[in-house]
Amino acid sequence: MTDQHKTRDSLLNNLDKIRTEAGLPPVHAWNPPFCGDMDMVIRRDGSWHYMGSPIGRASMVRLFSTIMRHDDDDCYYLVTPVEKVRIQVEDAPFVATAVDAEGTGQNQVLTFTTNVGDTVRLDSGHPFRVDLDPESAEPSPYILVRDRLEALVHRNIFYQLVEMADIQPMEDKDWYGIWSGGIFYKIAPVASP
Repeated sequence: MTDQHKTRDSLLNNLDKIRTEAGLPPVHAWNPPFCGDMDMVIRRDGSWHYMGSPIGRASMVRLFSTIMRHDDDDCYYLVTPVEKVRIQVEDAPFVATAVDAEGTGQNQVLTFTTNVGDTVRLDSGHPFRVDLDPESAEPSPYILVRDRLEALVHRNIFYQLVEMADIQPMEDKDWYGIWSGGIFYKIAPVASP
């Protein structure tokens, strides 16, 4: 058995012990020793890969997603009370794959669902942002899911948001954006005539 497999098995054994706790494990309260790098990558499309192969079991991916942490060193870790291993994340650890809208205009409330089953309401605690690629101007929209862990908003969902967009004057220009919970979230500036 390789060291990678031993680390994975150890993580899974420790997860069995905390799985019965209600809600998400308190990964930010744990300070275990760093045990090295694990050959696990979360691709930009939200797929999880272990040692070069996709992890096909959704329940396994969900389980790992509940013990993920994004630390101040800008690295991602899987953390249990007794160990901490670094993993690679190509963009964001989650992908927002659905959005539900209740209400309209400033009274609208948007709720996103991620590829790992998290449901998050767009609000001040879970803000939305759009980064533009400096070369292509391609937008990359994100919503904060929890504790420095974001979801990249899937392109189809982003198109839905653009269709919902309003125009609001802000600072020195008008912006396209979306409302949720009485807060206006910018998508892009309105082009000058």
